[in-house]
Amino acid sequence: MFISIRRYAAGLAVALLLAGCTTQQDPIVIDSGSRDPGTQVARGGEVLKLTGAGIAIGQKLPATELVDATTMKPVNLAESQGAVLFLSIVPSIDTKVCETQTHYLGEQGDKLPATVKRITVSRDTPFAQARFAKEAKLEDVQYLSDYKEGAFGRSLGLLIESSRLLARSVILVDTQGVVRYIQVVPDTTHLPDMEKAFTEAATLANRP
Repeated sequence: MFISIRRYAAGLAVALLLAGCTTQQDPIVIDSGSRDPGTQVARGGEVLKLTGAGIAIGQKLPATELVDATTMKPVNLAESQGAVLFLSIVPSIDTKVCETQTHYLGEQGDKLPATVKRITVSRDTPFAQARFAKEAKLEDVQYLSDYKEGAFGRSLGLLIESSRLLARSVILVDTQGVVRYIQVVPDTTHLPDMEKAFTEAATLANRP
C-alpha cells in the first residue's frame, strides 16, 4: 500500500528545507480535480490558456518526437508497445512542486508492476533533466524533453500559451498505445493525485 502522498509531500518538503534546496513556503496542495486538455488551467488565480486540440481517453497517443535526456536520441511514445506508460508531466523540474512530484514518482513508484514505465516529461533541456536525475538520485525514471518546439505538449492540448511550459498532469497509456487515464491539475501549483494514478496504472498493468 502506498504511503499517503500528503504525508510524503510534507516529509519531502522538510527534507528539502533542511538540505537547503528550498525555502519555507505554504504546504503543497494535493488536487484530485482535473481540467480538460486544450482548455485552461490556473496559477494562483491567473487563468492560463492551453493550446492544442486536446487528447481524450480512448484515443491513441499522438506520434510526436521527444528527446531522451540520457541518450539524447529522439523518442516517439506512440511507438511504445508492451508496457503501460505512466507520464508525469511537469512545467519545470527545477521548482518545488515539480521536484516533489518527480520524487514521488521515482521513490514510491518503484512499487508498481515492472510493466509500468515511469516517465517524466517537461520542456527543460535534456541536460537539465540529466543533472536533476543525477543530483536527486532518481535515475530509474526516464526523462523526456519537449524542449524543441513543444510539439508533444501541443499535440495533447497541454502547452500553456503564455509561458510555453507544459501543464501539470498525469497521463496513463495502455500497452496498445491508448490513453486510459488523464488528470490535468486545475492549478499548476498543486500536485496531481499520484496515489489514484498509481492505482489506475497497476490495474492497467494487471489487465489480461
